[in-house]
Amino acid sequence: MISGAAYMLIFLIALVLIVFLLIAGRYISLWFQAFVSGTPISLFNIIGMSLRKIPPRVIVNARINSFKAGLKNVSVSDLETHYLAGGRVLEVVRALIAADKANIPLDWRQATAIDLAGRDILDAVRTSVNPKVIDCPSEPNAYNSAVAKDGVQLLCRARVTVRTNLLQLVGGATEETIIARVGEGIVNAIGAAETHTDVLESPQRISQLVLEKGLDAQTAFEILSIDIADINVGENIGARLRAARAESDKQIAQALAEKRRALAVAEEQENSAKVMDMRAKVVEAEVKIPLAMAQAFEQGNLGVMDYYNMKNVQADTKMRRAIAEDAPPEEK
Repeated sequence: MISGAAYMLIFLIALVLIVFLLIAGRYISLWFQAFVSGTPISLFNIIGMSLRKIPPRVIVNARINSFKAGLKNVSVSDLETHYLAGGRVLEVVRALIAADKANIPLDWRQATAIDLAGRDILDAVRTSVNPKVIDCPSEPNAYNSAVAKDGVQLLCRARVTVRTNLLQLVGGATEETIIARVGEGIVNAIGAAETHTDVLESPQRISQLVLEKGLDAQTAFEILSIDIADINVGENIGARLRAARAESDKQIAQALAEKRRALAVAEEQENSAKVMDMRAKVVEAEVKIPLAMAQAFEQGNLGVMDYYNMKNVQADTKMRRAIAEDAPPEEK
């Protein structure tokens, strides 16, 4: 008869087997899924993925998808390595499948490099197949402002159709660079126009000039077309600048006139000072007359009668001047 210890041992062994089967069950299901899909992966490899902190289901599903899509050169080791490097394995595999179906040259090494660079590889492939439209400028209700040679401002919005350039996706410039370059090209094209009416009559000349500049160089996109979505007439910048210049010239002329007036006033004051100086000299000379007369008396060159005659003449002159000043205007 079987003892109680034997029953206990059998129970423990059965319990261990059940726990092992429960733990290994998910690995066995993944192994069986890969086996029936035609791309067998060893059970120990699947268990090793879990020990290496790699989700086995992600790697198995990625391997099955790539193998069924005809990408047989992508190995399990490549998938594990890309996951450990921080990549998005399923997205890369889906991008490779989409590129292969669209006849776009894209290999595993290039796809993983794009993914590790932080770019959305699947979206890039989709954009290569189905080009997208970028608004320039990207902000709603915003416009590129430029001034034609006649001084009239034009407000312009453009729509740029681009597709991804996978060869330049790593290290290439982003959408912001495309928007900035297109905006610069629009400003140059409008600025080169003789009049704003030329641009309004032929908006396509803007697209033509911008496309000729090769604005997609060193970018992650290839520009397919540039369409002018909206163009409006803004302010007459030239007229405003001419008015401002005329006002400035007027202020300069007023300043020069004020300078000349100040110089004239200064010269007048200087002349008045000279007149006062001459009057002072006259007064000084008149003061010397009595002294000269006294000296003439002493030297006998002037007699008493001569002196009285001179005084009579002075009195007569003073009387005539007083009469002339008191006479009515009509008698003067």
